[in-house]
Amino acid sequence: MVSGKLLVRLIVQSGAWIIFMGAVLFISAGNWRWPEGWAFLAIFTGGSIGFCVWLWRKDPALLISRLEPLQQKDQAPWDKVFMLCAITAWNVWLVVMALDAQRWQTSHVPVWLEVIGGILIVAGFAATMPVFSANSFAAPAVRIQKVRGHHVIDTGPYAIVRHPMYAAAILYLVGLPLMLGSWIGLAVVPFLVLGFAPRAVREERMLAHELPGYAEYMTRVRWRLVPHIW
Repeated sequence: MVSGKLLVRLIVQSGAWIIFMGAVLFISAGNWRWPEGWAFLAIFTGGSIGFCVWLWRKDPALLISRLEPLQQKDQAPWDKVFMLCAITAWNVWLVVMALDAQRWQTSHVPVWLEVIGGILIVAGFAATMPVFSANSFAAPAVRIQKVRGHHVIDTGPYAIVRHPMYAAAILYLVGLPLMLGSWIGLAVVPFLVLGFAPRAVREERMLAHELPGYAEYMTRVRWRLVPHIW
């Protein structure tokens, strides 16, 4: 059964990613009893399971597309390079935050700010849900999904900004270093945001050229990430 294969694939890929992140964090921290690290993994695991169950029932096609490899044949070459850089930057960021918060102990973030960080991570997950609900083509790789009848999405959060998933990611990116207790990690966030901003611009250029109606959509929805800012 296809659903059975999908379930196995989902469990293997998600489980492997969570275990890998946990290993990166705790080996770098040198402390397997790091409560903030376990709290992050718990929130991430819970959010991931919640998303998967929800997509399994609501939009299996989107779930399948989000499980596909990050490097694909019809993916824009520049996006392949971006994804490699993004994964590398993410893992290095985790290592630095774990070192900062535990081994080096150079940051001293108040507990109440760590709690706010956890809330922001949850808010990032929650803000992504209406994005997936509105856009069944929200795959990780930038490409035109011709087989699935890719078309312009202009409802839900896409009626407010052109890249609501990136906007939701900002909540997550700010929340993570706060929750882990790393001021150095928080200082890196603006550079991470600046890193995916060019991707948003390149993605728009490609969509305006290859996806009918997207150029007109850009004239109706002016802002990319945050209304009245950018």
